[in-house]
Amino acid sequence: MRRDNESTVSEFILLGLPIQPEDQGLYSALFLAMYLTTVLGNLLIILLIRLDSHLHTPMYFFLSHLAFTDVSFSSVTAPKMLMNMLTHSQSISYAGCVSQVYFFSTFTDLDSFLLTSMAYDRYVAICHPLHYTTIMSQNLCVLLVVMSWVLSSANALVHTLLLARLSHFRNNTIPHYFCEPSALLSLSSSDTTINEMVILPLGTLVITLPFICILVSYGRIGVTILRTPSIKGICKALSTCGSHLSVVCLYYGAIIGLYLVPSSNNTNDKDVIVAVIYSLVTPMVNPFIYSLRNRDIKGALRNILNRRLCPQW
Repeated sequence: MRRDNESTVSEFILLGLPIQPEDQGLYSALFLAMYLTTVLGNLLIILLIRLDSHLHTPMYFFLSHLAFTDVSFSSVTAPKMLMNMLTHSQSISYAGCVSQVYFFSTFTDLDSFLLTSMAYDRYVAICHPLHYTTIMSQNLCVLLVVMSWVLSSANALVHTLLLARLSHFRNNTIPHYFCEPSALLSLSSSDTTINEMVILPLGTLVITLPFICILVSYGRIGVTILRTPSIKGICKALSTCGSHLSVVCLYYGAIIGLYLVPSSNNTNDKDVIVAVIYSLVTPMVNPFIYSLRNRDIKGALRNILNRRLCPQW
């Protein structure tokens, strides 16, 4: 028998960011600029890799997919958040909320798997340079990307279907700026035993296992670098890994801060702020990390600009 305070919902109310109403305009302009920077920066990375034949290598193949994932990841939450801030509306439909959960989970996992593929690519390039072209074949690169999409989509589908079965909620107010899966789970008054047995361990697995693989790859890379007697060789190896390692630290650092560091309560403002870093700031800075520290990307941009500005007759 259902209790009186349990009900089905057709929409949820997103409480949004912990900012004062008079600051809404300023922050909406800031987040709009961040979102546009994310989209334009990552699309530029994809365009450069597509147009410059020198960038048609496994590393940049994975990077182009990571850039697309970052654009998609930000687009899951940022447009709705900006719309709510500009219109002063906090509602999101049930279908829209479920869709956010699915795509948020998909692109979170996809980021993790792509970063793992890129770490393996760097491992092969530094530890087995003579066999690099043989090991990192086009077929293997495509297989890694396809498997990343399949595993991410499958895990997200499990998350979404198990959350969708929770039809009764204590209330429809989500203390976040998007439909964060754990926030929805805490609101439900339905039996969440299956969710706790499947969703949480599975979600942890698809983040933790790739992270362990990245650590192992960089552990092997570190051993190889220490065995290299040449300072020039060490600097070259570090330069090829620096950008990727920076992105890995930023990505997993935010995840650890959001999900693994305990909060005093479920509605702590810290969780919302860390989620902003995780879902908006990280995708925005990734293109800068890869372009500012990468001579190939800067060279490709310079070549394309020279061809456009000084065409050969």
